[in-house]
Amino acid sequence: MTEQPFRLRLTYSKTEAMRYTGHLDVQRTLERMFRRAGLPLLHTQGYHPRPKMHLATALPLGCTSEHEIAEFWLKRPMPVEEVKHALRAVAPPGIEVLGLETVPPDSPPLPNLVLASEYIITFLDPIPDLAQRVGNLLKAEELPRTRRGKTYDLRPLIEALEVLPPDAEGHQRVKARLSARQGATGRPDELADALGAPINTVRVHRVRQMMRD
Repeated sequence: MTEQPFRLRLTYSKTEAMRYTGHLDVQRTLERMFRRAGLPLLHTQGYHPRPKMHLATALPLGCTSEHEIAEFWLKRPMPVEEVKHALRAVAPPGIEVLGLETVPPDSPPLPNLVLASEYIITFLDPIPDLAQRVGNLLKAEELPRTRRGKTYDLRPLIEALEVLPPDAEGHQRVKARLSARQGATGRPDELADALGAPINTVRVHRVRQMMRD
């Protein structure tokens, strides 16, 4: 009897050492982790087989995160704790394996499950009127932005935005929940820029990805 592929969901953090590692390179790093761990990854069919793997949503370059999610398939079932231990043993600096769980094989694709992401944006330069800027942004009916030569409205993608107390070093911060649905994804770097802070003057950290049940 042929064994069914084994679907697993990995939760991991992307820390300072991988801040400037892009989305595709993170995926390649995970693939190398699985190979080094000796896991029997399932591959796609065709002329260029690839490990069968999905990442939930892309994290903009320069951001860190404590809640990244990836799903992958093994050729056969394995004890979850054994797989988790094997991955932790080979994880490179910048990737920390936080959790691992099984997923029903017929579950929807991982990217289709993500509804929104929460971020903490830390401002390296003082913004004396930050609360006013946040208030003005939330009251705006629209926030036209241009991405890759196309104009879009950032405002409906901002689901929540609040000013947080300063961090331990006295830097001002905001917490934002941005839509992460397909075709309607809010980017934290665009939000920071809309608040008058270019991306090179902030630090962005993803706190959570919210998924439908």
